[in-house]
Amino acid sequence: MDSGICIRFPAASDSAVGRALLCTEWERLGIESEVVCREQGLPGAVCLRLHLAAQGVLERMPGHDTLGLAESLKLDVRRNEDDLLREIWLTLLNSPVLLEFPSAEELLAAVSMRRRIVKNASRTRLNFDLEAIERPKDCWRYSKETGFVLIPGSPLISSLKKACQPEEGGQWYSFSCYRATEYVVLLSVAEEAQMSHPELLNELQCQWERKALTADPFQDVFLHEQGNLEEPFPMHYYVPGDRVWFRNPDSHSSDVPGFEGSWVFYLGGGMFANFWKSDRPFSLLTKCLEVYHWRDGVFKNERGVLQMDEARVEELVSQTLAEPAVCARIYERMHRLRDARGIYAEGGCMDASREWPRFILPPHSDMIRILRASQPHEDLPPVHP
Repeated sequence: MDSGICIRFPAASDSAVGRALLCTEWERLGIESEVVCREQGLPGAVCLRLHLAAQGVLERMPGHDTLGLAESLKLDVRRNEDDLLREIWLTLLNSPVLLEFPSAEELLAAVSMRRRIVKNASRTRLNFDLEAIERPKDCWRYSKETGFVLIPGSPLISSLKKACQPEEGGQWYSFSCYRATEYVVLLSVAEEAQMSHPELLNELQCQWERKALTADPFQDVFLHEQGNLEEPFPMHYYVPGDRVWFRNPDSHSSDVPGFEGSWVFYLGGGMFANFWKSDRPFSLLTKCLEVYHWRDGVFKNERGVLQMDEARVEELVSQTLAEPAVCARIYERMHRLRDARGIYAEGGCMDASREWPRFILPPHSDMIRILRASQPHEDLPPVHP
């Protein structure tokens, strides 16, 4: 199976320029010896194929398992931005499927956006609530028809940060985990566009002054999904900046709104974002235990509506971690590929796919092309907060 990275160039001279651009960054990070580059002739083009050398760091990712890479290389991805970039590069270069880019600059931008997603996801601090409708009132307004849109004159980037990165002692606003991931992606894309594609940033500003894109329309514009249940990604292959879903395999507790599953980002270093307690990111183990114990936290309120006792869930996770045999049994049950939609059988909480941003730079930007194509069809359904 093709794997690694492919960059297409119209001629060998263009390939040499792109290769030099990439090598400059790899040398700065001290990983140039880990990268193998070779040219492959194509009809009317040249492909630069990139992958990891057979020896060295590749041996630290057996079976494309990237969860322990940072620890094995002593990378401090939470505090050292270059270490985070090293993990992004090394895991991308070890992709189990071929990742194609139209230019070296687009590949560099993709790495930069992943870095931004990790930093923004790490700084996101929110309250979990599907019913509350709240954002900073000085820059956002809401209607059922438009969702949360910007008050004219409110810059998109600073308004997103106000909503999901409150200052110390400031108000935490209410989100679902799915909407939170959209804000993190949108903020990261907007920051990258500010540096490299101002026209796209202007389009995003205008769009969010008119109507918020959420759910499928958001996915169509911003995200590329790779992998499915028929051809799943290796279970432990994660690149920092991946958007990941953990499915709730329990049919009863998944009826509680918002607990059908959990949307997060992979932060690197074996950890996943925790929007509700940003100083306590999840490991794969603790995420599996949390989703498992949702079944034990379900109750009906005075109106007979299913609710989740999250304090009870947190207590049970702590108890399970203190009992190795119980912990191992639950992890084994959850650490399986999920069932198909609508099926609750022997599957676990692990998803088959990963999601990451589309191309951003002109002239290859998927985002601006799809965004513009969608604008004449703004008769979209009402937007859930």
